[in-house]
Amino acid sequence: MSDIIQLLPDHVANQIAAGEVVQRPASIVKELRENAIDAGASKIELIVREAGRNLIQVVDDGAGMSETDARMAFERHATSKIRTTEDIFKISTKGFRGEALASIAAVAQVELKTKKEGAAVGTNIYIEGGGLQFQEPVQTVAGSNFCVKNLFYNVPARRKFLKNNNVEFRHIMDEFHRVALAHEHIEFSLFHDDDPVFRLRKGSQMQRIVEIFGRKLHPMLIPVKEDLGWVKLDGFVAKPEGAKKVRGEQFFFVNGRFFRSPYLNKAVQEAFEGLLLPGLIPTFFLYLELDPEKIDVNIHPQKTEVKFEDEHVIFALVRSTVKKALGIYNIAPSLDFDRDPQMDFFSTPKTGSESNFRMPEIQVDRNYNPFREETQVKSEEIQNLAQMYHHTIEAAPSKINLFEDEDFDEDLMRLPNGYWLLNKGEKTLMLDLGRMHRLVVSEKNRDRKKEQVSHALLFSLEYHMNEIEKNKYKSIKKFLPELGFDIKVAHENVLRVDAVPTGLKETQVVKFIEELFEIMEYRTEDQFMEFYNGKWSKMQSKSRFDFIYKNDAEQVIRDFSQLGFPAYLPDGKCCYVELPLEDLKNKF
Repeated sequence: MSDIIQLLPDHVANQIAAGEVVQRPASIVKELRENAIDAGASKIELIVREAGRNLIQVVDDGAGMSETDARMAFERHATSKIRTTEDIFKISTKGFRGEALASIAAVAQVELKTKKEGAAVGTNIYIEGGGLQFQEPVQTVAGSNFCVKNLFYNVPARRKFLKNNNVEFRHIMDEFHRVALAHEHIEFSLFHDDDPVFRLRKGSQMQRIVEIFGRKLHPMLIPVKEDLGWVKLDGFVAKPEGAKKVRGEQFFFVNGRFFRSPYLNKAVQEAFEGLLLPGLIPTFFLYLELDPEKIDVNIHPQKTEVKFEDEHVIFALVRSTVKKALGIYNIAPSLDFDRDPQMDFFSTPKTGSESNFRMPEIQVDRNYNPFREETQVKSEEIQNLAQMYHHTIEAAPSKINLFEDEDFDEDLMRLPNGYWLLNKGEKTLMLDLGRMHRLVVSEKNRDRKKEQVSHALLFSLEYHMNEIEKNKYKSIKKFLPELGFDIKVAHENVLRVDAVPTGLKETQVVKFIEELFEIMEYRTEDQFMEFYNGKWSKMQSKSRFDFIYKNDAEQVIRDFSQLGFPAYLPDGKCCYVELPLEDLKNKF
């Protein structure tokens, strides 16, 4: 019997390894930018086309590579970050495995131009499908310039499973944020299809957060800081009003590396206990610093999982520090930690001329009597006035009549908890009129004309976008006119809203736009339209059922009956339930 076990060729092994390292274009963005940071770059530029399918280019002004190093960098397990086994347990760099460039070169066409500072010429290398095509001297600036073209061109099955450009670019943005937030001392820029998306300058943590997520977040950020000697925690958490229904603005970093931790997320959630409504997720940007020997980042090739030596202590630190910061905010909402104490008039007792300050006094005329004879109304006038109102009250019909209507065949009564009771034949049903009306509105919207009826606002509203929302707006703006919105870009990051769909209150416009942007996370265009129709129907029902008269409730039931009186909404929620009358009788 012949032997059947054999070594795989290098290019096949590299393609298999690439499945773990290179999952999508965003994976390449992460690896190349982390290499640039490890090279000591102070300025990193990212250029992508077609959401990274056709081009991912990273240009940095770091240390650069020699001719030999440039070629060795594309070999498997070739790295400058570690030398011995002990180095794995005290890693201070972003990369260390030596797999990224080999995996990228195995599934794409890669060109590298690099030069060390002070060298006469640089090196130009071109690798296609893992095979070296050429290497030659080139005149270039100091640093490195990586071009990754036609990702997965030789693995069609992998390329086929990439999502649409909006989704893939959103993942690239996520990786861009994670690296940029951890290195506020480095300049970053991002271009997509030749359009500038981000130009981030060097600055503080606060400035970097605001540059990425917009000025609206700035007044909601609360500083968090604690130093135990062996571990430091600092950063920011947003006030409870900054919480959202979807994840996206929750960031943990350890020694400048982004990581995911559901366990520590729970610590932050517990710190907000009692301050958030169910389903809301707090926004936070928290940075941990501790000895590299006390953590293990060699868990997964993506390097987003971290194990702590004392994880329960880190949990307690995060929870208590965030809770303390929220406590300071709750005690003194307007407390300014950077204020000048001398500007606080009441902070310390004054001496000299300043001690003559007196609190303002209220002067009261104690002789004033509003019931003196000259101000009293004659008793005859009071009687005439009472008779006049008496006739008016008798003549006016009652407008709030919730329980009397001769035209409706069924018995209907409103319960104190907002639900309604309906006797339908021999059954007694408890109705959720809001859900019933939502289904009625949804059916009407389905049959409506393509051009949504809209109404102009008396005064235009302005909505300030951050860069994330700016890109989301580009993907949905073509739908807005047919939905009834008249929205234009007034300035670079400002939308002007001139008209909205009929039925949308002016006070709801900004919140509705925020939710449109928020829910666009990773959604396709078809999913956006499906969400909009559901969200619009829900909002119409909610605004109408803040309070409802009985005759309006009866009309909703009539409209609902025309749909066949369905028991459930399309999402599975119940519109009504039948009361178990026999069980209720047994309780007596």
